[in-house]
Amino acid sequence: MTRHAVLYQAAALCLAYPDDEFRARLPLIRAAAPAGLDGFLDHAERTDARELAAHYVQVFDFKNRHSLYLSWWRDGDTRRRGMALVRFKEVYREHGLEFTGEELPDFLPAVLEFSAQAGPELLTEHRSGLELLRIALTDFGTPYAAVIEAVCSTLPGPSPKDRAQALALARSGPPREDVGLQPFALIGERDS
Repeated sequence: MTRHAVLYQAAALCLAYPDDEFRARLPLIRAAAPAGLDGFLDHAERTDARELAAHYVQVFDFKNRHSLYLSWWRDGDTRRRGMALVRFKEVYREHGLEFTGEELPDFLPAVLEFSAQAGPELLTEHRSGLELLRIALTDFGTPYAAVIEAVCSTLPGPSPKDRAQALALARSGPPREDVGLQPFALIGERDS
């Protein structure tokens, strides 16, 4: 187990939808979590359950720029993302785990739970996406930014390459691809 395992597990719980189970676990998370999560935990403890759930939905469900799916930051909604998802599953299998969650294998809370057991390999591979998410959440002004900041602080760096990569992605956004629409452009040309 890595020296950051408790942080990764606590961060996974903090980034999951704040349902009744999350509320029940808050004292345990508070007792175990490193100081880097205090700001978020303070917010979660003092915020009404419905308000916290609404804030989670506002932050993560309506904005791709706050995506908790790590492959989205590098591959966007392209065919390449499918191969990235396969890579996540392969890494899980290499460590004797089979991903069977309802979410995609690149869902950050799942990756954090895996990292608590197996180390930060996938987090390190997706450092630039995590940094972009951290920047986006900080700019949005949400307490969730502190959770991502705590995770990023455990990873090697910051190296200039990661920072440059993160800034380049922030300026241009993830790749976009209109798969299968090219043939329809010809239909209008033949009718002319």
